[in-house]
Amino acid sequence: MTVTSTTAGGTTATSTTTARSRTGGTIAVNPVLRVAPASPAEAAAYFGASLAFHADVSDVAAALAGDGDPGFVVLDSRSTESWDQGHVPGAIHLPTALIPDQAEQLLDRAVPVVTYCWGPGCNGATRAALALAELGFQVKEMLGGFEYWAREGFEFETWEGRERRDADPLTAPVGAEDCGC
Repeated sequence: MTVTSTTAGGTTATSTTTARSRTGGTIAVNPVLRVAPASPAEAAAYFGASLAFHADVSDVAAALAGDGDPGFVVLDSRSTESWDQGHVPGAIHLPTALIPDQAEQLLDRAVPVVTYCWGPGCNGATRAALALAELGFQVKEMLGGFEYWAREGFEFETWEGRERRDADPLTAPVGAEDCGC
């Protein structure tokens, strides 16, 4: 049986529910390949676009730790209570609901903004990025949010001062400067 689907780019992808095994027999296609992968050109366009919209915590931390101006500002879009629990050092605190009224006073349109919220289970940074983009700001979303900032062992600020936790070995390599991605 053949399955045909249309990709986001409008092209047609075809996959079959069976495939040949190495020994020549027929086997069922697994759920991963039930929908055919995009063409290499479509994949390059998609993943290239994704990088234009997203940055990960390790890259943000490395840029902030470097000498000089990183070329962007970091914006925490969470509530004051969340901010007080912990935030990226040097971040600007601007809850999403206040962006339309306060972004112009706090941010420079010429400087890209990297938004974050709690973590991958929260779309607050996405909503903040949308609100900023609608106001004409260049924006990226920090994947992983504050959760992964703390889990990867980067220093953060709380209402009591600066803290750092040991890196979670499931999110960052133990004893290495970076993951090599």
